[in-house]
Amino acid sequence: MHACDFRLVNYPLRLYSGKDALANLPAELKRQRATRAFIVCGRTVSRRTPLIERMQGLLGAGCAGVFDEMEKESPLPAILRARDAACAANADLLIAVGAGSVIQATRVVAILLAEQRPVEELITQYPEHGAAVSPKLMAPKIPIINVLTAATSAQNRAGSAVKSENMDHRMEFFDPKTRPVALFWDADALLTAPLTLARDTGAAVLWRALMNLGTTVMNPLVEGDRRQAFRLARRAMTRIDEVQDAGPRIDLCAAAFLQNRDADEGGTMFERHWAGRVIYAFAAALFNLHPHVSQGAANCALSGTVIRKLGARNLQEMARIAQALDAWNENAPLESAPQRAADAVDALFRDLGMPTRVGQLDVPEENAERMLEHALKNFNADPRREFLRERDYLREVLLAAW
Repeated sequence: MHACDFRLVNYPLRLYSGKDALANLPAELKRQRATRAFIVCGRTVSRRTPLIERMQGLLGAGCAGVFDEMEKESPLPAILRARDAACAANADLLIAVGAGSVIQATRVVAILLAEQRPVEELITQYPEHGAAVSPKLMAPKIPIINVLTAATSAQNRAGSAVKSENMDHRMEFFDPKTRPVALFWDADALLTAPLTLARDTGAAVLWRALMNLGTTVMNPLVEGDRRQAFRLARRAMTRIDEVQDAGPRIDLCAAAFLQNRDADEGGTMFERHWAGRVIYAFAAALFNLHPHVSQGAANCALSGTVIRKLGARNLQEMARIAQALDAWNENAPLESAPQRAADAVDALFRDLGMPTRVGQLDVPEENAERMLEHALKNFNADPRREFLRERDYLREVLLAAW
C-alpha cells in the first residue's frame, strides 16, 4: 500500500564510483577549501595495502597526517587519540578510510574536535523512566569525506555508536553536521577488503534490506529504494566470491546507500515490526561485546529464532518477508507467516555460508545477560524504551537463539 503523505530531506553530497574514483579526491578538497586533510583508518588498510600511500600521493601537501590505529567497534580511547592527532595536525577536513567502525569513529572525532563539553554530555541519555534523549550538538563541524573499503550503511548517516569499557551499553552520538560531503566507492579501494569482510558486511546490508521489505505501508519513493536495495544486495551476495571484480562490492555499497536514502524519504527502520527491532538490538550487543563476531554474522545468527518467537506480533510484516524469499502465497494461513519467514531466512543465510545460531559463533551462553542489558539501551531499535517492559521474555528469546 502506498502512503501519499510524507516528508523528504535532502543533504548535499557528491558520490564517486568505479575505477580510479579516488582521482577526484584533490578536487573535493579544493571544493571544501581544505588544505590540511587528516586521514583516519585502521592498521590493516594502512600497513597491508597500498591504499593510504596511494591517497597520500593524490593529496600531496594537502595531507596533514594519518591516524591508522582505529579499532573494531570504534572504542573511545582510540577515538580520543585520533582527535588529539587531528587537533595537533590542525586538520580542516577528515577522511575516513574503511567500513562502519572507522566511519562512525571519524564522525565522533569531528564532534570532539568541535564540542567543548565532557563526552558524557554529548551522548544519548537513558533516564530511568521515560524515552531516551539525544542532546543537540550545535558547534560547527569540519567536513568529512568517506572512502569505503566495504559496504556499510554508516557511509552517509549522522549517528555513531562508540564502545566504552565504563558503560553497560554503547555511547551513541548523533549530529547531522557530521554527514559526509563526499563518498568514494573506488574499485581498487573496495578490493583491498578480504573476502570474509566483504561477505560479512554484505550480509548485514542484505539482512537490513530484507527486514525493510516487511513494511506494509510505504510511500512510493521508499518502496522503490527498498525493492532495489534488496535486488542489488541479493544479487551481489551470489557473486561476492569473485575477488577480482569490484562490481558486487559496488552494488552492495549502492544497496546500503539506498537504505539510507529511504530513511531521508520518510522510511522508518523496520517500520516498527518487533522482530527486526529486536534482532538489531541483540546483534549490536553481540558484536559489540565479542570482537571476533561481525555485524553480518550476528544478524544472521539471530534472525530465524527471533522471527519465530516474535513474528506473531506482526503477521502481515512476516508474510511480506516470506514473500520476498518466495516462501509465501496468498492462500497460506497468515498464522504460518512467521515460521515460513524464519525458515526461508535461515535457508538464505545458510546458503551464503553465514551462521544461523549464536552457538556457532563461539560465544558462551552465560554472556546472554550482559547482551540483554546492552540491547535494552539501543536508541535506534527502541527510542521509546518499550523493551524494558519485555525484559523477561526478551531474555527467553535471546537464550533460544543459541
